[in-house]
Order: sequence, then C-alpha cells, then structure tokens
Amino acid sequence: MKHLESREDIELLVNSFYTKVVKDETIGFFFKDIVKVDWDKHLPKMYSFWETILFGQMSYKGNPMAVHFPINRTEAMEKRHFEQWLKLWKQTIEENFTGQNASMAITKSENIANLMAYKMEMARKL
Repeated sequence: MKHLESREDIELLVNSFYTKVVKDETIGFFFKDIVKVDWDKHLPKMYSFWETILFGQMSYKGNPMAVHFPINRTEAMEKRHFEQWLKLWKQTIEENFTGQNASMAITKSENIANLMAYKMEMARKL
C-alpha cells in the first residue's frame, strides 16, 4: 500500500473507481445511459476536483452540485445511489492507498455524498 500524495495517485484512484462505477448495477446506468459521459472530459475534471479537495491545488473550476441537478430531474438520484457511490469510492481507496490523505479522501467523500443526497432529495420536492 502506498500513500495518496500526488496527481498521479489521484489519477489511479479516479480511474480505478470509475472502472467499478460503469460496471455497477446500482449507479452505472447514470454514467452510461442517462449522461452518456464523455470520459476524455470527465476524468480530467475529476482529477482536478480531488486534487483541489485533497491537496488544495485549486486546479478544479466548476460547480459539481449544479451539474447534478439536471441529471436528478431526468432520473432521481436517491440516497441509495450516493451510498453505492460512497461504497465503491471507499473500496477503491482501501484497495490502493493508506495514510492521512486516504483517510481524508474517505471523510471528504462521505460529506460530499451526504450533502449531494440531501440536495437532490430537496430538489425533487420542489
């Protein structure tokens, strides 16, 4: 196991995670069928997002919450979806990394998943 400490490590983490996501029966359809993700664009954004979150590099520009609202209007993004996202994320971290940044990546992802689940649920009630 190695420490999560560089952009290259984030790229490994994100790539490994999304390999799981697209195969997943609970959330994979969001990426393949609903959004039809352009991976050449999406992955670099995710590298920058996590680089900003974990290392303070400020390489990410965007509003992840705003991106998810239109998806939520097409297909409800429910708490169980975010729980599965979180499960796969934690699993990927634990398979590849150890240390403080790996722990922080889990903590931050829990906060993100909980906030996103809450916001998506509230948006559906409006």
